Amino acid sequence: MSTQAAQPLSLRHVDFDDLYARHLGRHSQFGINVAHVVALYGLWFGVYAAVDQAARHLGAPMTWPILAAMATTYLALVSINAPLRIFMAMAAFLVLFLSSVLVLPTLPIWSIPLFLAMSPAFYKFQAWNHKIWTRAADMSEFNKRFPPGKDLNLILLTYEIPICLNYLIFHREDWRA
Repeated sequence: MSTQAAQPLSLRHVDFDDLYARHLGRHSQFGINVAHVVALYGLWFGVYAAVDQAARHLGAPMTWPILAAMATTYLALVSINAPLRIFMAMAAFLVLFLSSVLVLPTLPIWSIPLFLAMSPAFYKFQAWNHKIWTRAADMSEFNKRFPPGKDLNLILLTYEIPICLNYLIFHREDWRA
């Protein structure tokens, strides 16, 4: 049992390796990890693109500093508890991600709600993937250390991409069909 287990769930104190082990309990299959990265990419693309388009329509001369500040803040939050290799993978991921948002031209203002609608749509896509990839372990021990609820949801929202990248890039031995 991790030394972090006795502490209440908090973004400031996350045992990344234990959180990764919990992740494998429900996400040990390769396909669901790829699908989750796609879903989270789409979810966050919608948010960042909406912010980008809103800033453009409000007359911001450059939107990349706003988006870069959002991504840098997120990366700094992840870096508190993630290993260096995950920090580096996330930095590369975020550069590609931001580039994909910034290549969009200025679109009509009605595109903003459509971008925002991507978040719940991709969240549903992520949840739907659990019907395709159904392999799961007994989660009772993990649920004691990571009780389901809003705190866990916030931690997973923050760490799911780093965890999936950890799985896909650094833990080929964990890949399952």
